[in-house]
Amino acid sequence: MTTNGNGILSALFAVVTAIAKAFTSSSTRGAAARGPAAPAVGTATLEPTPGHGGATETIELDPRSVRGLRVSYAPQRDGAPDAGEIVWTWVPYAERDGRGKDRPVLVIATQSAERVYAVKLTSKSHDGDRDFLSLGSGPWDGQGRESWVDIDQLYSVHVSGVRREAAALDRGRFERVASVLERRFGWTAVA
Repeated sequence: MTTNGNGILSALFAVVTAIAKAFTSSSTRGAAARGPAAPAVGTATLEPTPGHGGATETIELDPRSVRGLRVSYAPQRDGAPDAGEIVWTWVPYAERDGRGKDRPVLVIATQSAERVYAVKLTSKSHDGDRDFLSLGSGPWDGQGRESWVDIDQLYSVHVSGVRREAAALDRGRFERVASVLERRFGWTAVA
């Protein structure tokens, strides 16, 4: 009976393993098209999201406290976050409770050899909101949705906290963003 019991357990284990692989395979195909999802609240991940935690964490800054910032346009498709590029990184929620999500940000300037300054993008409509500037749609959003840049929040993004380069914003739209930031915070927009 022991041999038969082991055989049943082995067969049961094989069936459960096959079902788990089938489920993982089908859910992964849909996720691959959308890109990596941010971990759900209260769940553990095996790999931390780039920009979330430790020395490479994306940090929200008070833009009014940053002086002498020079907003410039210098995109280069080299894997590094450059001013004028939209990149994806983890961004903390406004509640500052440790939660956040993976989202696109527009790099506006170099902060140091390891960090850049960026403003976040959202696809949530903000027509008429003075703290948001419409960018229209672009290749950074796989669904072709219109995007708005939040011109009242500033982030320090570590170069190792960037998940991927999404697209370079064209110079005209970047200069519109730079001009608004220059008027609002007194920063210098470099052509």
